[in-house]
Amino acid sequence: MFTRFPGRLAAATLTVFAAVAAHAGELPAAQLATIKQKLARIQGFPAIDSAQTTGMNGLIEVRAGTNIFYTDANGDFLIEGHLTDTKTGKDLTEARLEDINRIDFNNLPVRDAVVWKTGTGKRRLAVFADPNCGYCKRLEKDIQQLKDVTVYTYMVAILGDDSKVKLDNIWCVQDRTQAWRDWMLAGVQPARAFGACASPAQRNGALAQRLGIHGTPAIFFEDGTRIGGAAAAPAIEQRLAKASAAKQGD
Repeated sequence: MFTRFPGRLAAATLTVFAAVAAHAGELPAAQLATIKQKLARIQGFPAIDSAQTTGMNGLIEVRAGTNIFYTDANGDFLIEGHLTDTKTGKDLTEARLEDINRIDFNNLPVRDAVVWKTGTGKRRLAVFADPNCGYCKRLEKDIQQLKDVTVYTYMVAILGDDSKVKLDNIWCVQDRTQAWRDWMLAGVQPARAFGACASPAQRNGALAQRLGIHGTPAIFFEDGTRIGGAAAAPAIEQRLAKASAAKQGD
């Protein structure tokens, strides 16, 4: 079965010199078919969506869903890691992942989010969070430090039945924003929901799957880029500034 080994493959970093750089391009159909056939021999390896050349001669980038892998021209070897340009120091894999996983922020269903803002609220970010996720609680504290932001929180229940109960209870109170912040920041249990109230738990879970979210928290910015996992306020501030600059350049 295909499994990641964080201490080995995932930690590997390939380097590429500008001298061997080549323009990326789609592979001929026959070569792509051969690579797909050979990599399919790895039990559990995800379906390949596309493959293209890289800046390193003989190295092929393989895209499978929201993931990128590398192989040789014949598909005889598989590498999981990051490709770095030693001349510029740029992480080429990270740049590609950012590109292929970019979303249309404006298409997010605002009606299914818990919303709060500070100041003008002109800068926007979306967070997918489980109410029982410790990293999500830490992130919630960090984003309180941000100025002039509107935060859309999509609650998802990935940590069990109790997460679903808390999600429903928070959503169904009169002031769900206050209930969310009381729970995440101060540990105040949300009141039990009574009566007819349908939370967006199922819709948010399906949305998270479509966006390739495999854990919480996940943060999205207006330029469509994401951070998978918790991030400190300064790092989020940097990404907000980048997204704002991109917006002004449109």
